[in-house]
Amino acid sequence: MKSISAADLASWLADSARTPPLLLDVREPWEQQICTIAGSQPMPMRQIPAQFGTIDPHQAIVCVCHLGGRSAQVAMFLQRQGYEDVYNLTGGVDAWARQVDQSMPVY
Repeated sequence: MKSISAADLASWLADSARTPPLLLDVREPWEQQICTIAGSQPMPMRQIPAQFGTIDPHQAIVCVCHLGGRSAQVAMFLQRQGYEDVYNLTGGVDAWARQVDQSMPVY
């Protein structure tokens, strides 16, 4: 499984020459209400086994959770299902809020 730091993801998203990844937010809805990375697609971890087939297997995917644990599990699951370009956001939205967007609430 590949990992990506908050700073590297921010650079990727800011680079208009690169196709942006799907930001797959696997947190619970109550967590997503607190904060979210703009453009993220919500899909709580418990829904992944039933809905992963709706995700384009040819698009780069960055899995996001609070601190990086759940998203790492989802990234590994997607890889086992044949998805090849899957990343885990190291440190999750917490790292994003602390390193990239300090206006984002932390919890």
